[in-house]
Amino acid sequence: MTARDDDYLRIFVDCVRSCADYRPKFGQGRMAGLTLAEFRDLYRADPFYTWLGLDDPKLYTAHRSAGGMTSIYRQIGIACERVFREVLQDALGLSAEEVIWSYETTLSDGKRRRLSLDGRVTLDDVHDEPSRDRLRGWIRQAADSVDVDTSIVGSLKGAVFEVRQGYKSKDSKRQQADLANAVAAYTSGYLPCLLVLSQQIDRDVLLRYRAARWVVLTGEFRSGDPLTSTYEFMARIVGYDLGGFFARHADTLRSEVGSVLSTLLGRDE
Repeated sequence: MTARDDDYLRIFVDCVRSCADYRPKFGQGRMAGLTLAEFRDLYRADPFYTWLGLDDPKLYTAHRSAGGMTSIYRQIGIACERVFREVLQDALGLSAEEVIWSYETTLSDGKRRRLSLDGRVTLDDVHDEPSRDRLRGWIRQAADSVDVDTSIVGSLKGAVFEVRQGYKSKDSKRQQADLANAVAAYTSGYLPCLLVLSQQIDRDVLLRYRAARWVVLTGEFRSGDPLTSTYEFMARIVGYDLGGFFARHADTLRSEVGSVLSTLLGRDE
């Protein structure tokens, strides 16, 4: 448990710390973004922005903090994906290749594109019999909870997962892509599951995904139901108490996030 915790904590801390280096691009298309000095040179060279006082360092801080907030959410999401795959490998004895799932699809312009989800469990890859039985039972119950036809349930060979830290957006393109992913998953014999670490998910999105036969787990803590709770699913079905991990290391994680926020909100770098 301790060895696993150290690895998972390192993944989270590395992702969060990367946000402190965020620099706004101000439409310049530079991968590294602009420093405060470069921002002031750019805006001072523009008469209109100079007349309006937009070369003020406070504007740079506002841009940096706004973009940095988005970066923090994004990096936390990336950390969640990586830790989830690591847990699947450690708890279920799977390889790095076995926890990855992708498929090819044809785009509207006729080009082929490979798409992927964040995790996979194939029952035949799980050699520990009690773990395999728990997963098989969960897949059947979860599929039944979203009214999957019984003939399809019997053919499911595992589950694939899309991992999010939260889901507040109503981006229709993202939703359409996820709904297409669900069709591809069922076609390949996998139950699609949206696994959300927080409780932050728009209710309309939640209902739409479940109507499309996605199993949706959210950040309900100690709910007792692995069919609706990410943390109960991880603890009781996968075999690792992910909620306990976050609780054990909350002080460290809060400190790291707080440090990054202080850096992003500072006037200078």
